[in-house]
Formats: sequence, C-alpha cells, structure tokens
Amino acid sequence: MTNPHLPPVLYLPTAPIAADGTGETNVELRRTGDGRVALLAYTALDRLVECCGEHQPWLMVHTEHLPKLHERHPYDVILLDGEIPEELRRTAVTQA
Repeated sequence: MTNPHLPPVLYLPTAPIAADGTGETNVELRRTGDGRVALLAYTALDRLVECCGEHQPWLMVHTEHLPKLHERHPYDVILLDGEIPEELRRTAVTQA
C-alpha cells in the first residue's frame, strides 16, 4: 500500500538513458549516511529542478506504481524534496 500522505504523482531523478540501445531509464538511488538506500522523490517538478539542477533527467511516477518500482529497484526509504549538493549535481557534460 502506498503512503496516503504522498501526492498522487512524484518526480524522480533518473540516470542518463543507457547507451546500450535498450532505451531503459533507471531511477537514481542514493545511499544515506546511515547506509540505507534512498529513493529521491520530488513533489513538484520545480522542486526537482531547484534541488537537483536544470540538467537532471527525471520521470514522473504515479504513487500507486511505487510498489512496482520498489520491486525493480529496491530502496529502504523515500526522501522527499531533498537538495543535492551543487558538486554532486548533473551538468550538461554529465548527460552524455
């Protein structure tokens, strides 16, 4: 069951599209300071851009699909609207 406090859709940072020809997009998971795997999620697109930078690829996911996402990409916790430090953000160069 999805957390009832989450909005109906979330915006998730993704890794650049795989160059292997599959066209598959993978959500970016980050490790927290205590070792847990975190799914970064943003409650609005402008928050994703503000917190991750304008070059961050993303996808929109309906929260009802989070259990399927969790099956493919297991995570321990969802971090909402977290800011990625400037030095860890994607740039136009890191997109390719």
